[in-house]
Amino acid sequence: MSKLLEELAAAVGSHGLITGSRLGERSNGYWDSSPLAALALVMPSSTAQLQQVMKSCHHHRQQVVVQGGLTGAAGGQRAGRDEVAVSLERLNTIDHFDPAGKTLVAGAGCTLAEVQGFAETRGLLFPVDIGARGSCTIGGNIATNAGGMEVIRYGMMREQVLGLEVVLADGSVLSSMNQMAKNNAGYDLKQLFIGSEGTLGIVTRAVLRLRPATHSRETALVACNSLAEVIALLDSAQAQLGETLTRFEVMDGPYYGAQTGPGGHRRALAAGYGWYVLVEARGTSPERDAQHFQGWLDQVVTSAIAADAVVPGNSRQLANLWQIREAFDGIIADRPCFLYDVSLPIANMASYVEELRAAVHSQWPSAALYTLGHMGDGNLHFFLSPRAPGEINGLKSQADNLVYRPLAALGGSVSAEHGIGMDKKPWLSHSRSEAEIAVMKRIKTLLDPHELLNRGRIFDLANGSEPESI
Repeated sequence: MSKLLEELAAAVGSHGLITGSRLGERSNGYWDSSPLAALALVMPSSTAQLQQVMKSCHHHRQQVVVQGGLTGAAGGQRAGRDEVAVSLERLNTIDHFDPAGKTLVAGAGCTLAEVQGFAETRGLLFPVDIGARGSCTIGGNIATNAGGMEVIRYGMMREQVLGLEVVLADGSVLSSMNQMAKNNAGYDLKQLFIGSEGTLGIVTRAVLRLRPATHSRETALVACNSLAEVIALLDSAQAQLGETLTRFEVMDGPYYGAQTGPGGHRRALAAGYGWYVLVEARGTSPERDAQHFQGWLDQVVTSAIAADAVVPGNSRQLANLWQIREAFDGIIADRPCFLYDVSLPIANMASYVEELRAAVHSQWPSAALYTLGHMGDGNLHFFLSPRAPGEINGLKSQADNLVYRPLAALGGSVSAEHGIGMDKKPWLSHSRSEAEIAVMKRIKTLLDPHELLNRGRIFDLANGSEPESI
């Protein structure tokens, strides 16, 4: 093993390799703050360095775990003691900008906020936006096909990627740095790696598509009595606001109440309603867009689709509204707290949420269940704190069963945007057919026959078993 470490040190230099007790100075990420326990942490500063790292790992049959900003919520970035962690944090430059084609080339280690800021200073927009924007990286966003708050208008990360450069398990480099929106010359190989969670190759650079900047921003917090009313509000917003509708973020009453309770964020509307929705529309004509948005808002309140609504009067009030939605540190302080990320047809949401609430409180009468998410694209998140005695893995297994098991019958997914990682692996078959999983395994075997990249993430190549009912 010392021979491998010598080769890794030669590839990345002394500043690019961490071993021994120094590994404990790093954690497994935002959702798991335990110290990093790996064979080594390698931090290449170029594609060429990563190529040498993977050639050595391939020669020694050394397993590798790829790490970005460590904000992943499915456990895929957690490294085992016998794995080499490869961090892409030093691949953090924006190498090229094409103002005519509205594209840029970003290293995998660039944060989402850096790319957003680069585009903004040039009068453009990079539309993927998630709460972890300051820490999550472009490589991680691509590996998980990140979604976020503006999917309803701009689509997932997949829609923003035109080209990729990828280092494969054997150290070879696949360069597909296409800069065109249209290119049907054979297979679009980049699609294999977007959403593959680092199991097929390591993204090093990406050609990203930028959009024209918007010049108006209209936001409202709307209260509704039921999820049926929220769905009607969504229908109305899509019909009346059209392509300017950019965000439609829901929070249930318990979440809003907890976030704006004593010591929390400033309460913009009274507590006690069943649901709260942050609606945002962005356009190109500030005066016209403001009038149109206010007219729509008056209409939904007058017609009783909405029970109440408030529009922020200044930037401080606007920031407070989004803090209610995004800054949930107080929620997750109630340990253990399990985060879920599911998607399902919007028509089935009301019955699913109602039945889940009943099942959770039947299992744990004192439990806290909070619902929020990007309802406009069929994505809901849950924070679930059982508030009951029991070993954490046992509680998590029971909670998983309550949340995931009903989804198969509804045509839903156990992962809308967070990925499968390690944590959701037993439930993959609830969202993908046997034939689909078989093809996934064949692709994995073809590109990584020795299972060196992120082994055991998404699925095991050996046949797994269906999780037992609880």
